[in-house]
Amino acid sequence: MSFQSWLLWPDNVPLSMLALVVVGMAFMYAARRPMHDLFRALGHMVGAPLRMAGRWLAAAAAEMNQRNKAVLLAHGRQEVGQRVEREFERLGAIVTRDLQGYPTLQRKLLDEITRIEEDYKKCGEVPPPPPDWTDAVAAVANVKSAGNELVLRVLEEIKRSVTGIHDKAIGEYRKAYETRHRILGSFMPFWRSVDKNLAQVEKNLASLQSSVTTVDAHMAKYEQINAGTDKAQHALTVSAFTQFAIALLVMAVAAGGAFINFKLIALPMSEMVGAGDYITSALRTSEVAALVIIFVEASMGLFLLEAMRVTHLFPRIASLNEVLRRRMLWIAFALLVTLAGVEAALALMRDMLIADKQALLQSLSTVQAGPTEGWVGRIPTAGQMLLGFILPFALAFIAIPLESLIHSARTVGGVLLTVLVRALALVLRVAGQAVRQASRVLIRLYDVAIVLPLLAERLVRGARRSGRIGELDVDAERTHA
Repeated sequence: MSFQSWLLWPDNVPLSMLALVVVGMAFMYAARRPMHDLFRALGHMVGAPLRMAGRWLAAAAAEMNQRNKAVLLAHGRQEVGQRVEREFERLGAIVTRDLQGYPTLQRKLLDEITRIEEDYKKCGEVPPPPPDWTDAVAAVANVKSAGNELVLRVLEEIKRSVTGIHDKAIGEYRKAYETRHRILGSFMPFWRSVDKNLAQVEKNLASLQSSVTTVDAHMAKYEQINAGTDKAQHALTVSAFTQFAIALLVMAVAAGGAFINFKLIALPMSEMVGAGDYITSALRTSEVAALVIIFVEASMGLFLLEAMRVTHLFPRIASLNEVLRRRMLWIAFALLVTLAGVEAALALMRDMLIADKQALLQSLSTVQAGPTEGWVGRIPTAGQMLLGFILPFALAFIAIPLESLIHSARTVGGVLLTVLVRALALVLRVAGQAVRQASRVLIRLYDVAIVLPLLAERLVRGARRSGRIGELDVDAERTHA
């Protein structure tokens, strides 16, 4: 159908267009209320499910947040409980080690203090008083000689005797003081011993106090976790994200080590299982065999650490009795050592294959082979063998970051999923509100399209309202008249 068929007067296009616009406005004015209802129904039909889905996702996010909080607090409670248990064991060991020697130490201190006290009492003894003949000497000194020779001789003899006795008394007195000084000098070792013992006691008490402070900090954290405070939840969430990042970094480093290990044994494995054997068009059997060996080494390391109770990924292993657990430990260790030896042999085989290939290329070329390098040329071979033997043991410790990654991934994944669900709920609610507002905009645009009939309707209603008001005024005047 052509455009000319819609024209009422094909020769007069403007008049025909004007007639069509007038007819369209009349039709749209007649269908104004149904179209408004249609737009509202469409907005409600599209927007209501979006808003309902947004509210449901918001409720689901809140429920997920509560579940994540419960799991996070339970894991934190278990971890802090284990730390508190280890601190109590350490505290018990300190008390057993240090305090069990306190009776002996106390007895030693008492003996040393008693000996020091006895020596001090010896130092405090007063020398014996001078003999009684001093009074007699004083009486003789008062005798008048009067030039008598006999009296002078007696007095001189008495003087000589007194002088000798005085010198002897002074010597004994000095000797007694020297003895007391030696006793005081002998105090020093005992004082040093007492000081050393007291310093050891102070050190033990300081260590005990530090352990008690650590236990108090863990107990305070445990109480916060039991109370379910926001602070504890935030701290546990940050700790989980930190552990996840560190474990992911360590796993990336371990993946690099596994890649080096793969490159080290891939070539000799191709000689063992066949270089031309393919599982798929791009995957060789030798590569799969090398990966299997690496995964078996990692599994043996995991079982070894589980048997040592370093990790707790398999509770069944930790619950084994002591005999079975030790057997499993030694079996895993023996298999790990065997696989390490196999890798060392494969590394040697790789070096031999490379050497044979180089020898073949040199034999086919015109260049003569250079002299052998002796023991210097064996250094790369020894390094490859050592690397092949060490890498399995290094990969065995991948179980520790793997456990941390698994435990923290639950919290990290839950938090990220909650954020994603909340964001999706917000988007749906915004979309629902946008659809609702779009229906209102369509209603306004529809009214704009028929603005002339609406203006005419408004004028007619205004005229009718004015006429009714005039009639009411006339009736009122007649009533008053």
